[in-house]
Amino acid sequence: MISILLVPFFYVDSLTTSSHTIDEVVVVSVAGEGRKRSVKGQVASIDEHLSELSHVNLVRRGSYAWEPVVNNMATERVATTIDGMKIFYACTDKMDPVTSYVESSNLQSILLNSGLNGNPQSTGNIGGSLDLKLRRTGFNADPFHANVDVGYETNGHLQVYGADVAVSSQHFYTNGGVFYRHADNYKEGGGRKVQFSQFQKVNAFANAGVKLSDSNILEGTFIFDRATDVGYPALNMDVAKAEAFITSLSYKHQWAESFLNSWETKAYYNHITHVMDDTKRPDVEIHMDMPGKSWTSGLYSLVSASNGRHDIQANYDLYYNRLFADMTMYPGGAAPMYMVTWPDVGTLNTGVALNDHIDLGGGHQLHLSTKVAWQTQRLNNEEGYHALRVFFPGMKQNYQQVTGRIAANYAVRRKNYEVNVGAGWGSRAPTVTEAYGYYLNNTFNQYDYIGNPRLKNESAIELNGATKWQMLNGKCQIGLDANAFFFSNYIIGQFETRLSPMTVDAEGVKVYGNLDHATIVNTSLNVKWKMATWLTWDTRLGYAIGRDDKGDPLPLISPFSYTSSLTFAHRRFQGKAELRGNSRQTHYGKKYGETVTSAWVIGNISGQYTLSIQRHDLTLRAGVENLADTRYTTYSDWCDIPQKGRNVYVNLSWQL
Repeated sequence: MISILLVPFFYVDSLTTSSHTIDEVVVVSVAGEGRKRSVKGQVASIDEHLSELSHVNLVRRGSYAWEPVVNNMATERVATTIDGMKIFYACTDKMDPVTSYVESSNLQSILLNSGLNGNPQSTGNIGGSLDLKLRRTGFNADPFHANVDVGYETNGHLQVYGADVAVSSQHFYTNGGVFYRHADNYKEGGGRKVQFSQFQKVNAFANAGVKLSDSNILEGTFIFDRATDVGYPALNMDVAKAEAFITSLSYKHQWAESFLNSWETKAYYNHITHVMDDTKRPDVEIHMDMPGKSWTSGLYSLVSASNGRHDIQANYDLYYNRLFADMTMYPGGAAPMYMVTWPDVGTLNTGVALNDHIDLGGGHQLHLSTKVAWQTQRLNNEEGYHALRVFFPGMKQNYQQVTGRIAANYAVRRKNYEVNVGAGWGSRAPTVTEAYGYYLNNTFNQYDYIGNPRLKNESAIELNGATKWQMLNGKCQIGLDANAFFFSNYIIGQFETRLSPMTVDAEGVKVYGNLDHATIVNTSLNVKWKMATWLTWDTRLGYAIGRDDKGDPLPLISPFSYTSSLTFAHRRFQGKAELRGNSRQTHYGKKYGETVTSAWVIGNISGQYTLSIQRHDLTLRAGVENLADTRYTTYSDWCDIPQKGRNVYVNLSWQL
């Protein structure tokens, strides 16, 4: 993993000469090759790759499709794109984050922008943005390349099988593959089986590129992802099917000797279907069907330019998304009851962004970014619209919002240290759930939630700073960073005692509202010491705090966390021993339904060895997670579902 904390650096696209500033990147594979950077290699899940990013935590509702949290802010305040494409989940319970629809086999890297310094395609990214860059073999790579992966984990009997192939020439390339995962119920520490934690999925992808001339490139992408029989032990229901079709077509023009570097225009379309299922749950009082659908079509046009001092990106993007979800309840001996939970909301959003990375000379750099976006929303389903009007008389079928962000970051770099300070302001419009959701049950606190179409846009001021020192002739690096977000009109569910819940055993009803203000502060310390040519010690400490306008703790804010590892590398062998843990969660959102989480610590060991057979690499990886078989739950495990107990894994990767 390449980790630069909050100090920005340049990520260079392998197919263009453009670059843009990011805060952190985890490399999943090298373009045109099959080498993987995770200790589990290509069989590692996207969730495991995300966990390597220092500003990212994960909310876990089961053993599949974890929700990324950036700077202790969840999906509502984080923009997630796939190669710049906007994609929206189709589940009202957030069982299918955007990250669940790609696989390690078709991913090159995950780029993180912390806070308001988002990538040009991001909108509403107060907490930060994640862009999942797809793997393309590119032009003039190996004429033929193939990779086969097989993996197995003892806890849950997880099986992983994958194969991908790539063909490349001077004017054409294509790569594609298929990946399959299957897992049974896993066991928590101590050996008790966690029911309804099974899943299976298949992912197929294909990319292709054609050089129309030396300066003109046409590229296309297709991804099909289908997960079935997915259990969610933290929820009342499981998932019968989560299916995605993701497509794009882009045109790039490159200039060889000009102030302008490249101009890329991409059009895309994706369709997601999500079907919840409670038929396998025992003692279901009322059977429910809860399907959800998401359709998104859009485009962006990105121009990159540079003149030695300025690296500029100008971007225009446009997308249209529709979200629809409903519910049919089948009470025994009575007529079915029907309810629309997302009233077919159509969102048209368009925006313009500008980024400029300025080299001031003498090791001084300034990064400026800004974006303004306009959107209009319409409730297309009459039944859902009239149901909400019962609670909000006079509400309209059409709403319009303007959002934006502006951020500045200054960095000075010397031989042995770097200092970085930044500030920004940004706003976001309420999500479809926050504005138009209708009786959505939240198992975290057992309340039914109703959206509020009269919500104000949420905004925040961000202040951040970071520093990094090098000592012992560069063998030891110490990095410290912090950021603070000061919110206005913070959106969160608020108690509504005048309404009765609809879900059986629900505690009550909450309606989304605006708090006058709220604050979230994050800090972290990283130490990396190359103790010898073959031994490296790496430690990361983190602490965060969040408060609402009454001074009470916000929910799902990480307690003090720590990770420490020793990495041994000698020729073709690499080994790693790691300790990970959290302190007791003393500041937890009791009034928001959160309960205290106990302190925990676990140990992991892993190793890999690569053998070359007639110029083909054969890599064997093995390891043990949770060595002591500790039973533990993290603060972000929904409804305190326990993590996996001891888990032994082994996998094999063969490059042809």
